Amino acid sequence: VPEDQADKLLLASWGLPKAVLDKYRSLGVVQMFEWQAECLMLGQVLEGKNLIYSAPTSAGKTLVAELLILKRVLETRKKALLILPFVSVAKEKKCYLQ
Repeated sequence: VPEDQADKLLLASWGLPKAVLDKYRSLGVVQMFEWQAECLMLGQVLEGKNLIYSAPTSAGKTLVAELLILKRVLETRKKALLILPFVSVAKEKKCYLQ
């Protein structure tokens, strides 16, 4: 992330509602890694174009997907489908995203 865009590491810079930011803050998440912000700033990803990315387990891939989904749902007022690989992860995200 270029120095002049360092604020993009903060979740508060992405136009999310206060309730969403408060929930992330309660979980200890107030900023993202540089690679996560870079994913969000690539091409037209925020306008709904596709993004394929790879990172090790527990690196933060889900946060990128969540932010993209949240922004898209809030801005377009359309529904989204989040597919997760395990029932345990799906149950966790169901509670988390409610």
